[in-house]
Amino acid sequence: MLNAPVSSPLKGVFWMLVTGLCFVAVTALVKMVGPRLPAAETAFLRYALGIVFLIPMVRPILRAHLSKRQVGLFATRGVLHTAGVVLWFYAMARIPIAEVTAMNYLSPVYVTLGAALFLGEKLAMRRIMAVVVALVGVLIILRPGFRELSSGHFAMLVTAVTFAGGYLIAKKLSEEVSATVVVGMLSVMVTIGLAPLAIAQWVPPTPSELGLLFAVACFATAGHYTMTLAFAAAPVTVTQPVSFLQMVWAVSLGWIGFGEQLDVWVIVGAGVIIAAISFITWREAVIKRRQVTPLVGQTKV
Repeated sequence: MLNAPVSSPLKGVFWMLVTGLCFVAVTALVKMVGPRLPAAETAFLRYALGIVFLIPMVRPILRAHLSKRQVGLFATRGVLHTAGVVLWFYAMARIPIAEVTAMNYLSPVYVTLGAALFLGEKLAMRRIMAVVVALVGVLIILRPGFRELSSGHFAMLVTAVTFAGGYLIAKKLSEEVSATVVVGMLSVMVTIGLAPLAIAQWVPPTPSELGLLFAVACFATAGHYTMTLAFAAAPVTVTQPVSFLQMVWAVSLGWIGFGEQLDVWVIVGAGVIIAAISFITWREAVIKRRQVTPLVGQTKV
């Protein structure tokens, strides 16, 4: 009989800190690439240059003997994630890092709604109130009518929806196949989905741009790996709060590295959304229900 894994909160916190730093590095590198390359091409190169990391996943995928239904679900998730990745890269080149990070926190909120609508989970009053509070946080960030909104803001609103949809499908598939197959098939489907979009508006990348995007692939892969280690080491109620430090790092990075002005309304709005997500996660843990809200970072590129 196998021994149950021992919880190690300190290890969980450490690996989630590393995860956050990896994803902040992804954000910084994408920001450095800038808007010269079309968003679809930038996203495609990120995945294509990371193909090397898929090699160990080929055998598990082939051994899974996926059914037509499962392939269809993977394809649907690929379409959703492809759209989300393109929009994320588009937004990163056009609005401040802090705003991209703050609005990305919407994905767990959409997952809560989607789980009730499509997976038959009960939408209790506490969840409804948390969703309402999170949407208030979005209004604080965007402040419609008080400032001009750019296409990047609208892109992030849709990005959160597509990532949430992809996560719900992944949740269903994770009950049927291994995590390796879920991750590997996502990379395969997204690379295929991005290819025609990238070719349609191809701009020859410079060697420095290729180098930056390969680094993006490395940090993104490392981030997903260390996040898995964090999940294995400690409960979600321990690791979730640590993931919110990404907002602190994103604000600092935008201010110090890219000269972006600090916007107190973005910070306040992000705080409101974070509070809503934290409440949902805490309540789910208290009543020992199955946790469905993804950590911030699970929806990253």
